[in-house]
Amino acid sequence: MAIDSNRNFTLGQRLVLAVAPHIVWALLWIVGLTWRFEVIAEEGVTPILFGQKPGPEIYCFWHQCVLPCTIYFRHSLSYILISRSFDGELITRILLKFNYSAARGSSSRGAQGGLLGLKRAIESGDTAIFTADGPRGPIYQAKMGPIKLAQITGAPIGCFHLEPEHAWTLNSWDRFLIPKPFTRICVSWGAWTHVPHETDETQFEPLRRQLNNAMERARMRAYAHFGKDAS
Repeated sequence: MAIDSNRNFTLGQRLVLAVAPHIVWALLWIVGLTWRFEVIAEEGVTPILFGQKPGPEIYCFWHQCVLPCTIYFRHSLSYILISRSFDGELITRILLKFNYSAARGSSSRGAQGGLLGLKRAIESGDTAIFTADGPRGPIYQAKMGPIKLAQITGAPIGCFHLEPEHAWTLNSWDRFLIPKPFTRICVSWGAWTHVPHETDETQFEPLRRQLNNAMERARMRAYAHFGKDAS
């Protein structure tokens, strides 16, 4: 699934959806050309480099990193789980212009449909990407979706954090990051999480915490890369 053309959006929302994706795409494309990505990884982890096409795997990152992630993975042809809200529809239309595909659903709305869409993507050899704490948070707390998808597909879960050296931080639940032009961005990769097919649901929570810890270690290493204090 991609564009949700059957939703009853208001006239104002339809106007925004018709115009805003083109403007955001153009601005993000231009500014993204000035960003300089620097890749680091936890010991034993092989990172995915800019322009590289990943395989049938699952990747997770925090919601605040959406903008730099959009640019860094724009050649990956990945599928991203996006909610069915108006904001989700807007994000979907922007990401489609960067060659992503969308599986529509979230932890609160259409979860099963979203996971099935990502399952089909992995079975076709594509990559599934989660904003692990989205769409409403709490911040830096991974939800269960990646673990469930890994259990039914056998795909490993990788994680990363993209930290701009200089950025505007919005006063939102996710502390959304808007990297400034010409800034460096650290792409910090964390350890893989593996969920065997035979894993019982009672074991999901420890694996979710394992993934959460790997994502937080990646974030802390990205902070340290630029000499920032942890926050």
